[in-house]
Parts: sequence; structure tokens; C-alpha cells
Amino acid sequence: MWTRLWSHRTSYFFIAPFMLCFIAFIVVPVIAAIGLSFTYYNAIAKPVFIGWSNFQYLISQDLLFLKYALPNTFKFAIIVGPGGYAAAFALAWLISLLSAKLRKWIALAMYTPSLTVGIAMTIIWLPMLSGDRIGYLNSFLLNQGLIDIPKLWVTDPKLLMNSMIVVTLWSSMGVGFLAMLAGILNVDPTLYEAGKIDGIRSRLQEVWYITIPSMKPQMLFGAVMAIVTTFKTGAIGVELSGKNPTPEYSGHLIVNHINDYGFVRFEMGYAAAISVFLLVLMYASNRLSWRLFGAKGE
Repeated sequence: MWTRLWSHRTSYFFIAPFMLCFIAFIVVPVIAAIGLSFTYYNAIAKPVFIGWSNFQYLISQDLLFLKYALPNTFKFAIIVGPGGYAAAFALAWLISLLSAKLRKWIALAMYTPSLTVGIAMTIIWLPMLSGDRIGYLNSFLLNQGLIDIPKLWVTDPKLLMNSMIVVTLWSSMGVGFLAMLAGILNVDPTLYEAGKIDGIRSRLQEVWYITIPSMKPQMLFGAVMAIVTTFKTGAIGVELSGKNPTPEYSGHLIVNHINDYGFVRFEMGYAAAISVFLLVLMYASNRLSWRLFGAKGE
């Protein structure tokens, strides 16, 4: 074994920087979080081992988590995850039908919002969703006679989650979108010709029987990126409402719960336990993606 390793030393040399970063910033923090999740740790004194107490409290006594953070996260993830994923595929497919010159600029326009979320939040969304009469959305709806009084889009507990979902969907055309576009453009054109000979008569049949099966790796990558992006989102509610916690915890997600216990209350052990719970949730979602789009036998 050592002889084979030494014979491939050049290859290991090239992957060493990535492996070192992966171990230092992914593997070690995950192991540390799992270890701390079984302790009481306030970031000052030494961690005290308490076994499964953090997890027992999380799933049976933490009312804030059970009543707000968990349901809100599931609602947010179920709409934004599949919704953003489907929108990314649909836009990528529509853009692929355009000419190469026009396709480049449309793809750039769709991708740019994912890079400028913070700037767009300040320049576009906060003025648009302002709760007074001069807010862009309220002003438009009032002028059209669709509403009688301004809506508090980001401070009303009944409307905040919807605003969070819309803003997140708008900025969801990221790397997964580009991967899908690349996958669609790289499908062998001869497959479409063969499909027409075999009886395919519509664009929808082409997408279902040829495009999607031919780009499963890109579909899998897009699904994983959508899951990770959705579950790690937490600051959007605070940024929109300007309040932490959000009004009546209407935008309180699991990530907000982690930040609350980790960086406000300094209960690092319990925050680590919530992080492990979120990690398991993301892993289960990713396994589902593998079942749908992964190659057989993996």
C-alpha cells in the first residue's frame, strides 16, 4: 500500500491544499460540534459532559424551537427549496432556447442577484417593502385601488414569512442555476433527433425523456445547492424586519435559533446540539436528492 501511495505522490501533492482546508474548516468543526453537543459549555469555563440532555431538551422542552423555529424552517424550506429548484431549471431551459449571444446576457442577469443580495436588500427590497405609503409596492397597490391602507410587509407577523420567501426565491438563481444551464447545453443533439424518430412529438416530452435523464449530475448538484442554501438561510428575516428576534418569531428559523443560543446566550453546548440536528436534517435531504438524481449503485 505504501509503495502505491508513494508512486502517486505527485497527485496527492496537488490535492493536499484542498484536503488540508477541508479537514481544517469542515471535518474538525463538525467533529468539535458533535463533541460539544453532549456538553454544557459557556465559552469561558471548561465543557462539562451532560450526555443527551441537550437533545432531550431540544425535542421535548424547547418551546421556542418546537413552536416557531422548526415549523418556520420546514415551511420556508418546502416552498423555497423545491420552488427555487424548479424555477432554476425552468429558466435554464428557457434560456437555452435563445441564441448564444442573447443567452449570455440573460444568464448573467439571472445570476447577478445571487451575488448582490446584501446590496439589493438595501437598495431594492427595503424601499419596495416599506410599510408606509411611499413604499414602492404599497404605492403601486394604493394607486391601483387594490388595497385601502398600506401593508406592513416586513413587520406584520402574518406577512413577514411571505416576504422572506419572495426575496429568497428572487436571489436563488445561483451556482445551481448555472450548472443546470450548462447541463442542458451539453446534452447531445443527436439524442433529440433519435427521440423524434422514436415518437417524441413535443418539447415537454423532450425535457422529460431526454434532457433530465441526460443531465442528472447537474440536477443533483443543483438539488444539493438548493438544500444547503435553503437550510442555512437565517439572516433574511432579521434584515427585512430590522428586528432580532423577528416580530412574534414569525421569521425565526433554525439558524436564528443557533445564533441566539450561541452568540447571545453563550450556551455553546446547546447551540452545537441544534447545529447537529440541522446537519442531520440536511444530510437526510441530500440523501433524498441522491435517490432521485444519483447514479444507480451510489
